[in-house]
Amino acid sequence: MTDTHTQKTLGSLSVSPLSLGGNVFGWSADEPQSFAVLDAYVEGGGNFIDTADVYSAWVPGNKGGESETVIGNWLASRGNRDQVVIATKVGAHPDHKGLAPATIKAAVDESLTRLRTDYIDLYYTHYDDESLDVSDFLPVLDELVKAGKVREIAASNISAQRLEAALTFSADENLARYVAVQPHYNLVSRETYEGELADTAARHGLGAVPYYALASGFLTGKYRPDSDVNSVRSEKAAQYLSTDRGRKVLAALHTVAAAHQAEHATVALAWLAAQPTVTSPIASARTVDQLPALLALSDLHLTNDELTLLNEASA
Repeated sequence: MTDTHTQKTLGSLSVSPLSLGGNVFGWSADEPQSFAVLDAYVEGGGNFIDTADVYSAWVPGNKGGESETVIGNWLASRGNRDQVVIATKVGAHPDHKGLAPATIKAAVDESLTRLRTDYIDLYYTHYDDESLDVSDFLPVLDELVKAGKVREIAASNISAQRLEAALTFSADENLARYVAVQPHYNLVSRETYEGELADTAARHGLGAVPYYALASGFLTGKYRPDSDVNSVRSEKAAQYLSTDRGRKVLAALHTVAAAHQAEHATVALAWLAAQPTVTSPIASARTVDQLPALLALSDLHLTNDELTLLNEASA
């Protein structure tokens, strides 16, 4: 059952402290595995599922939309659409690249069809389309909100300057405004959000929903100099081991995790959740046994000393 006292808000949406990443659904997790993870996530109090129309077009034989299709089939079989918050994204699907109005209109209808729903709770522009002015695509997003196809809009992978321009345009024209930003942000990648972008989000009251919250699994602690982990992401995660910052962060995570008898992943997510503007970090699970460490985020409260230790290690 959802624990209401830990719920966070993004515009009109009420979301859980952990957003479940849907990038693995239809990729490294097949449909039965994905259904099991989604069931366990909801049973564990989660309600905020993140996907994108492009997931997982990068896999040979896939064309994009696989994750949305799995989630749509799960929603239909469980009959729980009104109990979950579904976030998806537009702009990166091979057939619908960019944010031209016609592209957005075609892409949203395909997402709705795959998700087997008539509305998307949170709709992100997946990548900013700097070939367009914000005045070119924000009116279309506003139309989707007015039509009831989308409840709230948000931006992923956007600069502080463009975010400011978009929010100003929405305010001036009385259009739907971004309520959230989805940045690349974690203990080994702080500069991708902190500073101007985080300041802009704070100034306008936007919530941050960080992706790569566990740095492709590196922050779970399973990647060590002497380990060989079989994972589709292990090469990317192993790169962090070769950096001074990566090794310092692992050591600090180990210290804090030991003090709480917690998993490294839980500590890494709790650090993110404690940062200004952060609403719900995104983390994905291929299997049900990976979920408890992620969901435990809301029960772990780091002390000021622990936050300082992690801040200094990750600086």
